[in-house]
Amino acid sequence: MRPTIVAGNWKMHGSFAENLDRLTALVAAAPALAHVQMIVFPTFPYLVSARSALAGCGIEVGAQTVSEYAQGAYTGEVSAQMLRDVQCSHVIVGHSERRSLFAESNAQVAAKFMAAQQAGLVPVLCVGESLTERENGATEAVVFAQLDAVIEAVGIGAFARCIIAYEPVWAIGTGLTATPEQAQAVHSAIRQRLAKHSESIAQRVAILYGGSVKPDNASALFAQADIDGGLVGGASLQAQDFIQICSAVEK
Repeated sequence: MRPTIVAGNWKMHGSFAENLDRLTALVAAAPALAHVQMIVFPTFPYLVSARSALAGCGIEVGAQTVSEYAQGAYTGEVSAQMLRDVQCSHVIVGHSERRSLFAESNAQVAAKFMAAQQAGLVPVLCVGESLTERENGATEAVVFAQLDAVIEAVGIGAFARCIIAYEPVWAIGTGLTATPEQAQAVHSAIRQRLAKHSESIAQRVAILYGGSVKPDNASALFAQADIDGGLVGGASLQAQDFIQICSAVEK
């Protein structure tokens, strides 16, 4: 049975005090959410303090990106081994904002995926299409190209140790909304694409939905057969909203 995962991507938000308030609320709620695997993704400066605040409660801490390089003269970069040293368990690779704002290519995302796994981190591989690509009927072509680049680089076996997040870029912060059925259709297509290489791995990998998950749509999304939780953006910054989303899994 696949795990149900709710992950909070805090993006470039927060302060030490704000994060501590948020994490304290999550720790208090954690015992009632035992069937949900929760992961939070603060910015780099707050990883250590987040890990400390969450010690022993079962909530994991991940980073929002990682370098594809192991070490060297790469000013400003953070390696996968460094993330392991500060007790990160997960790292997001290929987030739509990294692809669009920082021009990360499919090949670079694949290299980051590989670096993360080699250091013992679980990569959260983000895939998704823009509004123009969806309107042009290119959703599957775009998503499959993003998936295939990683499969070609690391092999299908590596997907036994990862999480996938589908981000319909067109439904994030635009006022447009993907219906649960639209989200399920792409999640199912992703699983079928993986199954062409390995049916067993396709059935085991958790695929999260990352298109503006909120307390009022979480239950309907999580009820879909191939949606195994959410990669939550803005709603993860409000502890009670994030807790309500996690509670939707329990229901």
